[in-house]
Amino acid sequence: MADRDHRRQTAYSDPRAYAQLVSALPATVPELGAVVRNVLVHYRGGLDFPPDRLEEIESRWVDRMIGHDQRRFPGVPLARERAPEERVVGCCRDFTLLTVATLRLHGVPARSRVGFADYLQPEFHVDHVITEWWDGSRWIAADTEFDPAAGLPVDPLDVPLADGGLVPASRVWQAFRRGELDPSTYGVGPGVPIGGGWFIRDYVLHEAAHRYGDELLLWDRFGAMSHDLDGDLGLIDEVAALLVAADAGDEAAERRLAGWYATDDRLHPGPAIVSESPRGSVTKVDLAARA
Repeated sequence: MADRDHRRQTAYSDPRAYAQLVSALPATVPELGAVVRNVLVHYRGGLDFPPDRLEEIESRWVDRMIGHDQRRFPGVPLARERAPEERVVGCCRDFTLLTVATLRLHGVPARSRVGFADYLQPEFHVDHVITEWWDGSRWIAADTEFDPAAGLPVDPLDVPLADGGLVPASRVWQAFRRGELDPSTYGVGPGVPIGGGWFIRDYVLHEAAHRYGDELLLWDRFGAMSHDLDGDLGLIDEVAALLVAADAGDEAAERRLAGWYATDDRLHPGPAIVSESPRGSVTKVDLAARA
């Protein structure tokens, strides 16, 4: 188990006024995933949305996601069928966060994992976020964005956190530093000029943030992040090493990283962050005021 109680909601996963609506969702991942896919649609899923609908990808907090849904379907249970074009526009992180929020409401420890998926694009490693939940004896990773019948090369209900599945950003960074991979094959997607070494570095910080309850959007920027492979790379080496050790069950590494994360402004978001949205906007977000 991790240092923090993953049954406890965070500021981002807390459904707030919609807790009763969300608690009505299934507590088992296969059934829950089907409902999550009924509520959300990926902004790059092939549908064209007007600007006001694309703004939904900035929801950031679960209660805001559900609020968008309930403005279109007031009082309607989340399991009731929605047409794809009527679903809340989001991204992989949003599918994950709604899954995590629901599991936590049911008392199931759950958290989000940030890394690079080997199963979405041939010969490319796509930035991605999936759910990890505790079954009483081990953590199981699940990608609820995808139907298990979709024919992925992995079982989305039991995704390996290893080559071929989702490789955590910390392990990708270590391989990059050893010269074992081509960083140009890691990023948003083939042909999209957002990726490479600096991108992998920033995702190590996102991985730590999600682990300790700051489940930000992947285009949110904070701390030691930058668009260049600059700054103290030894810092990232240390964070990545502690993340890998913590994943392997090293409780001392988990405690050390949790304490370091909480006290070092280079590792965690402050009261405000900069959001560089795929909609093309760059905005300052006041996290405390949720504005």
